[in-house]
Amino acid sequence: MRVGIGFDSHNLVSGRKLVLGGVEIPFELGLEGHSDADVLIHAIMDALLGAAALGSIGDHFPDTDERYRGIASTDLLAQTISKIREAGLEPVNVDSVIVAERPRLASHIGAMRSNIAAIMGIAEDRVSVKATTTEGKDATGRGEAIAAHAVVLLSEKG
Repeated sequence: MRVGIGFDSHNLVSGRKLVLGGVEIPFELGLEGHSDADVLIHAIMDALLGAAALGSIGDHFPDTDERYRGIASTDLLAQTISKIREAGLEPVNVDSVIVAERPRLASHIGAMRSNIAAIMGIAEDRVSVKATTTEGKDATGRGEAIAAHAVVLLSEKG
Protein backbone atom coordinates (compact mmCIF):
# COMPACT_ATOMS: atom_id res chain seq x y z
CA MET A 1 0.00 0.00 0.00
CA ARG A 2 1.11 3.56 -0.70
CA VAL A 3 -0.27 6.83 0.66
CA GLY A 4 0.02 10.22 -1.01
CA ILE A 5 -1.04 13.74 -0.07
CA GLY A 6 -1.86 16.64 -2.34
CA PHE A 7 -2.65 20.32 -2.02
CA ASP A 8 -3.62 23.06 -4.44
CA SER A 9 -4.84 26.64 -4.23
CA HIS A 10 -5.85 29.19 -6.86
CA ASN A 11 -7.00 32.80 -6.66
CA LEU A 12 -10.59 33.67 -7.49
CA VAL A 13 -10.97 36.07 -10.42
CA SER A 14 -13.77 37.41 -12.60
CA GLY A 15 -14.24 36.20 -16.14
CA ARG A 16 -13.61 32.51 -15.38
CA LYS A 17 -15.92 29.56 -14.71
CA LEU A 18 -15.73 27.94 -11.29
CA VAL A 19 -15.05 24.21 -11.70
CA LEU A 20 -14.53 21.92 -8.70
CA GLY A 21 -14.41 18.15 -8.94
CA GLY A 22 -15.33 18.45 -12.60
CA VAL A 23 -18.57 20.24 -11.73
CA GLU A 24 -19.28 23.75 -13.03
CA ILE A 25 -20.63 25.70 -10.08
CA PRO A 26 -22.69 28.85 -10.61
CA PHE A 27 -20.70 31.70 -9.06
CA GLU A 28 -19.63 35.19 -10.06
CA LEU A 29 -15.93 34.28 -9.83
CA GLY A 30 -13.78 31.43 -11.13
CA LEU A 31 -10.34 30.08 -10.39
CA GLU A 32 -7.32 31.58 -12.12
CA GLY A 33 -5.01 29.09 -13.80
CA HIS A 34 -3.54 27.63 -16.97
CA SER A 35 -6.08 24.77 -17.14
CA ASP A 36 -9.61 25.05 -15.77
CA ALA A 37 -7.85 25.46 -12.37
CA ASP A 38 -9.93 22.77 -10.61
CA VAL A 39 -8.11 22.76 -7.26
CA LEU A 40 -9.86 19.61 -6.04
CA ILE A 41 -8.80 17.54 -9.05
CA HIS A 42 -5.29 19.03 -8.90
CA ALA A 43 -4.89 18.08 -5.23
CA ILE A 44 -6.06 14.53 -5.98
CA MET A 45 -3.66 14.28 -8.93
CA ASP A 46 -0.71 15.40 -6.81
CA ALA A 47 -1.68 12.89 -4.11
CA LEU A 48 -1.82 10.09 -6.72
CA LEU A 49 1.51 11.04 -8.27
CA GLY A 50 3.10 11.39 -4.84
CA ALA A 51 1.89 7.98 -3.68
CA ALA A 52 3.37 6.44 -6.83
CA ALA A 53 6.61 8.45 -6.45
CA LEU A 54 6.06 9.86 -9.94
CA GLY A 55 6.71 13.52 -9.17
CA SER A 56 4.09 16.25 -9.23
CA ILE A 57 1.39 17.65 -11.46
CA GLY A 58 3.84 20.31 -12.66
CA ASP A 59 6.27 17.62 -13.83
CA HIS A 60 3.66 15.94 -16.02
CA PHE A 61 1.41 18.85 -17.04
CA PRO A 62 3.50 22.06 -16.89
CA ASP A 63 1.73 25.40 -17.16
CA THR A 64 4.30 26.35 -19.79
CA ASP A 65 2.84 23.78 -22.20
CA GLU A 66 0.13 25.24 -24.42
CA ARG A 67 -1.47 21.78 -24.85
CA TYR A 68 -2.85 22.20 -21.33
CA ARG A 69 -4.20 25.75 -21.67
CA GLY A 70 -7.87 25.67 -20.69
CA ILE A 71 -7.94 21.86 -20.51
CA ALA A 72 -10.47 20.18 -18.24
CA SER A 73 -8.67 18.91 -15.17
CA THR A 74 -10.82 15.78 -15.34
CA ASP A 75 -8.93 14.94 -18.57
CA LEU A 76 -5.66 15.41 -16.71
CA LEU A 77 -6.92 13.16 -13.90
CA ALA A 78 -7.72 10.44 -16.45
CA GLN A 79 -4.17 10.73 -17.83
CA THR A 80 -2.78 10.57 -14.29
CA ILE A 81 -4.77 7.41 -13.54
CA SER A 82 -3.26 5.85 -16.69
CA LYS A 83 0.23 6.71 -15.43
CA ILE A 84 -0.58 5.19 -12.02
CA ARG A 85 -1.81 1.97 -13.63
CA GLU A 86 1.23 1.83 -15.94
CA ALA A 87 3.33 1.91 -12.75
CA GLY A 88 1.52 -1.21 -11.54
CA LEU A 89 -0.69 0.54 -9.01
CA GLU A 90 -4.44 0.85 -8.46
CA PRO A 91 -6.33 3.56 -6.56
CA VAL A 92 -8.08 2.26 -3.43
CA ASN A 93 -9.69 5.41 -2.05
CA VAL A 94 -9.44 9.19 -1.83
CA ASP A 95 -10.32 11.58 0.98
CA SER A 96 -10.40 15.28 0.18
CA VAL A 97 -11.49 18.64 1.53
CA ILE A 98 -12.19 21.89 -0.30
CA VAL A 99 -11.46 25.08 1.63
CA ALA A 100 -13.71 27.93 0.51
CA GLU A 101 -15.65 30.64 2.27
CA ARG A 102 -18.12 30.72 -0.60
CA PRO A 103 -19.93 29.57 -2.61
CA ARG A 104 -21.75 26.94 -0.56
CA LEU A 105 -20.77 23.56 -1.98
CA ALA A 106 -22.90 20.96 -0.18
CA SER A 107 -25.37 20.54 -3.05
CA HIS A 108 -22.53 19.84 -5.52
CA ILE A 109 -20.53 17.28 -3.54
CA GLY A 110 -22.48 14.25 -4.80
CA ALA A 111 -21.74 15.14 -8.43
CA MET A 112 -18.06 15.73 -7.60
CA ARG A 113 -17.80 12.32 -5.92
CA SER A 114 -19.48 10.66 -8.88
CA ASN A 115 -17.13 12.33 -11.41
CA ILE A 116 -14.00 11.46 -9.45
CA ALA A 117 -15.05 7.84 -8.83
CA ALA A 118 -15.85 7.29 -12.51
CA ILE A 119 -12.52 8.69 -13.70
CA MET A 120 -10.52 6.80 -11.06
CA GLY A 121 -12.40 3.57 -11.74
CA ILE A 122 -13.40 3.04 -8.11
CA ALA A 123 -16.72 2.85 -6.29
CA GLU A 124 -18.27 6.13 -5.24
CA ASP A 125 -18.20 5.01 -1.60
CA ARG A 126 -14.39 5.13 -1.86
CA VAL A 127 -14.39 8.85 -2.71
CA SER A 128 -14.85 11.39 0.05
CA VAL A 129 -15.25 15.10 -0.71
CA LYS A 130 -15.85 17.54 2.12
CA ALA A 131 -16.00 21.32 2.26
CA THR A 132 -15.00 23.68 5.02
CA THR A 133 -14.22 27.35 5.61
CA THR A 134 -11.43 29.11 7.46
CA GLU A 135 -13.95 31.42 9.13
CA GLY A 136 -12.55 34.58 7.62
CA LYS A 137 -8.87 33.77 8.10
CA ASP A 138 -6.32 33.82 5.25
CA ALA A 139 -6.97 34.28 1.51
CA THR A 140 -9.62 31.55 1.36
CA GLY A 141 -11.45 33.04 4.32
CA ARG A 142 -11.40 36.48 2.73
CA GLY A 143 -12.95 35.01 -0.44
CA GLU A 144 -9.81 35.62 -2.50
CA ALA A 145 -8.97 31.96 -3.20
CA ILE A 146 -10.13 28.37 -2.96
CA ALA A 147 -7.86 25.52 -1.84
CA ALA A 148 -8.10 21.74 -1.61
CA HIS A 149 -6.30 18.96 0.24
CA ALA A 150 -6.38 15.27 -0.71
CA VAL A 151 -5.07 11.95 0.58
CA VAL A 152 -5.10 8.81 -1.55
CA LEU A 153 -4.34 5.16 -0.97
CA LEU A 154 -2.88 3.05 -3.76
CA SER A 155 -2.27 -0.69 -3.83
CA GLU A 156 -0.03 -2.76 -6.04
CA LYS A 157 -1.86 -4.64 -8.81
CA GLY A 158 -2.24 -8.32 -8.38
